[in-house]
Amino acid sequence: MTTETRNDWTREEIAALFDLPFGDLVFRAAEVHRAHHAANEVQLCTLLSIKTGGCPEDCGYCSQSSHADSGVKATKLMDVRAVLQSAAQAKDSGSQRFCMGAAWRNPKDRDMPAIIEMVKGVREMGMETCMTLGMLTPGQARQLADAGLDYYNHNIDTSPERYGEVISTRTFGERLETLENVRSAGINVCCGGIVGMGETRDDRVGFIHALATLPRHPESVPVNALVPVKGTVLGDMLADTPLAKIDDIEFVRTVAVARITMPMSMVRLSAGRESMSEATQALCFMCGANSIFTGDKLLTTGNRGDSADAALFAKLGVRPMEAEEPMRVCEAAE
Repeated sequence: MTTETRNDWTREEIAALFDLPFGDLVFRAAEVHRAHHAANEVQLCTLLSIKTGGCPEDCGYCSQSSHADSGVKATKLMDVRAVLQSAAQAKDSGSQRFCMGAAWRNPKDRDMPAIIEMVKGVREMGMETCMTLGMLTPGQARQLADAGLDYYNHNIDTSPERYGEVISTRTFGERLETLENVRSAGINVCCGGIVGMGETRDDRVGFIHALATLPRHPESVPVNALVPVKGTVLGDMLADTPLAKIDDIEFVRTVAVARITMPMSMVRLSAGRESMSEATQALCFMCGANSIFTGDKLLTTGNRGDSADAALFAKLGVRPMEAEEPMRVCEAAE
């Protein structure tokens, strides 16, 4: 078994991983995970919506899109003090990383001073910082890097081939351009996507391939299971075609293949955990998921909650990853 980091994975190799007998795939992923990460440790992260709703993008899964009839009302950017208060509460609950999301296509320059204050304030608490604000210009990425932002989240969502069926208001190439701006500024990349959107296994192969062949793997790879929301394109579609929903074993396979192909990355079990069984989550942890979002809410959808997570961890013998000083921002690209 090889555990080195590779950026030359072929689609055929990734498809072969998906096709392995389930037990063999989980065993291999567990071996890769233990070669690079502490076993039975999971990082706790908290996600806060700092600006909700009214996004002009037409992402078919998103309740915050202005194109959706989901009942989510648009709000203004939160006050810096309110954000820092939420961060302090998250730290008291054991979170090591505080993630802040704004429903924008891209931040306006007038918003950057408040955003920078949020980054600096959370970092001063000794927590890792992450933001997701939509597309970034090179200058905005540099401002965030100068403020000390540890991670920037910008998901590719799905395979390049499936992408246009999910989103039409920005291209897959524009996603990659923002990732490059983030890398060039010296900020760590958080990039993953969503499964269970009616895609095929070939699409899941393409999704993992797109991430695993980036010049540098994302430091964090969130794997989300679609939470269907009434009033969104995909939420309404899956309500009519429930068989399109990904099954639990296929979801675990996706997590396992992400771990094998990106061995050094933190693989985050993200949205959709509220409806997952404990057994499914246990399998995900076994095959390499080592980060979760805690709390009762993820942006606008529900989450399992701290008490449920603590009970599951106790049952599995899993412990929260110990808090450390925020990791240093990665070296800027040459």
